[in-house]
Amino acid sequence: MAGATIEVKYFNTFVLKKSVSSSNATNQPVWNGSFGVPSTKNNAHPVAAATSSVNSWAIEESRIRGGYNNTSVDFSPRAYLVEDEPNALIRFNSLIYSGVFNSRTGINDTNVFPVGQDITKTADPANGSIQKLYAEDTNLIVFQQYKVSRALIDKDAIYSAEGGGNITSSNLVIGVLQAYSGRYGISNNPESFAVYGYRKYFTDKVNNVVLRLSRDGITEISAYGMTDFFRDEMNNVSVGGSKGLILGSYDLYSDMYTLSLQQTGEQSEYKTLTFDDTINGWTSLYDYSPDQMFTIRNKFYSIKNNELWQHYNTAFDGVTVNRSNFYGVSYPSSVTVIFNPEPVRSKTFSTISYEGNSGWQLTAMASDGTGQGKDYSLTNAFLTTFDQVNNVLSYTEGAYDSLGNTGTAANPLNQPLLRAGFDRKENAYVANLVNSSAPAEGEITFGNQISGIKGFYVTATFSTDTVTDPGGEKQLFSVASDFFSNNGY
Repeated sequence: MAGATIEVKYFNTFVLKKSVSSSNATNQPVWNGSFGVPSTKNNAHPVAAATSSVNSWAIEESRIRGGYNNTSVDFSPRAYLVEDEPNALIRFNSLIYSGVFNSRTGINDTNVFPVGQDITKTADPANGSIQKLYAEDTNLIVFQQYKVSRALIDKDAIYSAEGGGNITSSNLVIGVLQAYSGRYGISNNPESFAVYGYRKYFTDKVNNVVLRLSRDGITEISAYGMTDFFRDEMNNVSVGGSKGLILGSYDLYSDMYTLSLQQTGEQSEYKTLTFDDTINGWTSLYDYSPDQMFTIRNKFYSIKNNELWQHYNTAFDGVTVNRSNFYGVSYPSSVTVIFNPEPVRSKTFSTISYEGNSGWQLTAMASDGTGQGKDYSLTNAFLTTFDQVNNVLSYTEGAYDSLGNTGTAANPLNQPLLRAGFDRKENAYVANLVNSSAPAEGEITFGNQISGIKGFYVTATFSTDTVTDPGGEKQLFSVASDFFSNNGY
């Protein structure tokens, strides 16, 4: 090792300061560095100049009693190294590590960074800055903005001429960085990272994708039926050029990856959803926007406005907790399905039914559109028409008696009961569909003059009501609709 000369200065000083005393606060001289130190013992100080006496000053001294050639104050232990370039250097694509820590032997060199040793590991700067590090067993996974790599810890791989590799012990703290296949990174959202077992989840906002890193490499899990969704929603995460929040966590209670896309400054603009590995699909959208999420001992928690909330908890201190209640606000649960039997045939859907608990209502049902047509009689706008039906009330909220009572406290129902919505038959809830469509060109009868809904396919939304066991469990096993073909084809 070549020798080096380091210039070190040892000194110790103290400051002597004298200020005028006055009962008037405005005449009190202040020495806080803002005015500097007076060069002479006179009224050079701006505040001292306003006083009646010349006795406000400050002197930096290093000799006892301040006499010429008097004994100097002892040297202090502070060492100063004169650097040619003292400015800080930011290396966004590099790692630096300190000495070792051993609790058994008492060695703690975590604050030692010897410049004479190779203590840095640099990644390719073309892949952006390092955003996240994750230590997995004896490997280190490095997440850059546009790339994900792995490196061996405390060992290295030696490759033979035939291309094979052998792992050997080494004094190298971080081995060679080996990139995973694909031009994927974590962008600027390390908060989206979550891990369970050998699976790691994160997002790449640059490519508008959600990724899973597993033993088979990196997989785009956003491609499982949600490509368009994440393309649109991730583009909305940044508002006004500022960084949005893409918060990820693994929900060990439901065994799903939970992801919350939140726009900066827009509390109402968010999408929180879950991914299930067992079906490789996105299962649910939720009505909550957390500040943080985490799992502790199989229980899933989130933080909102500095308050801790436990999810999936149906009882607290002996009090029943309503389902679909997030941060003290209750929300209805809904399921949207598509009926598309015999896709090439035009059909009329006449009934709707489901199996499950009471408390579900049909809040929307509409057919596919007829395509764009120009409205010459009004605004020359291009319009599309579709059929839709009246909402179907749940089994409980649609009950009434022969006197017209609807089951309020003031008007109790009298037997026999009638149903304006779903009725129960053989443990299934069924209802007729009443058309509510506006008239379209060429139609003779329309709206509630006809029953059913015409189309090649229909989209139906089922939602929970607010009168049937509020906050209780409501299961939905299956849905169905009776139909017949139109025009014999």
